[in-house]
Amino acid sequence: MTILTDTPVAGIEDQPNKNNKLMIALDVDGTLVDHDGHMTPEVRSAAQAVVAKGHDVMIATGRSLNATLPIIEKIGMERGYAVCCNGGVTLRLDPTLEAGYEIIHKATFDPAPALKALRERLPNAKYALEDEDGNFLSTERFQDASFGVESIGVDFQTMLDSVAVRVVVFSSENTSDEFNDAISHIGLSGVTYSVGWTAWLDIAAEGVTKASALEALRRRLGTDQANTVAVGDGRNDIEMLTWAGRGIAMGQAPDEVLAVADEVTASVLDDGAALVLRGLL
Repeated sequence: MTILTDTPVAGIEDQPNKNNKLMIALDVDGTLVDHDGHMTPEVRSAAQAVVAKGHDVMIATGRSLNATLPIIEKIGMERGYAVCCNGGVTLRLDPTLEAGYEIIHKATFDPAPALKALRERLPNAKYALEDEDGNFLSTERFQDASFGVESIGVDFQTMLDSVAVRVVVFSSENTSDEFNDAISHIGLSGVTYSVGWTAWLDIAAEGVTKASALEALRRRLGTDQANTVAVGDGRNDIEMLTWAGRGIAMGQAPDEVLAVADEVTASVLDDGAALVLRGLL
């Protein structure tokens, strides 16, 4: 594993690439923005510079579409692609489109089996679900900035009857360790899931991750695997960092994320993403 310094790393751009560009996948929370949602001027400037250089810069986030769009705007992306909902939704950006983007892929699933199993083990947790139309249904007025829209309070049966793109579970009554233990005992099947920094769980369709969505885009663009770069900090970034030709973990990432990374940059509080991006210019 390499620890990044402020010296640009050369060589990756010299490798064969059918479209002569890097494909750069960037996580949002804990990478481009801190955990209060703030992007520093240095990170914003570096991201804008890499976009302006013409590389295939892609947001790859657990956030839903409407919470991802402001980040896309901040870093100056008008064309290209973005992966939302941990791979559940892929956007194509184009300023000639009425909304400035179109959804080119959406992976849905039946959330009922997972929800029933979770409810039995975590009866007091809060549950939210993004349906196939982009609405968020939730129990107990559950709201989070990553949703991007105001959630609609529903009963649990309504959630069971819905088609989901993303399911979120949060427990304010359990420690992270207790929450992780409960999840491990449930043995979720038929879905893909990742546990966050706190007692937080994100669920997507089986086999769907940031990496699966990015691989589809890589093939679409004809980018050589060796010219893929990914930067992230969370457990939901593990597959993405493993997938990338150059996987870079943020300095504050947990041990299991650091273990799969090729390199480690500074923490989000020290503008680690800017360090990486400047090195690609």
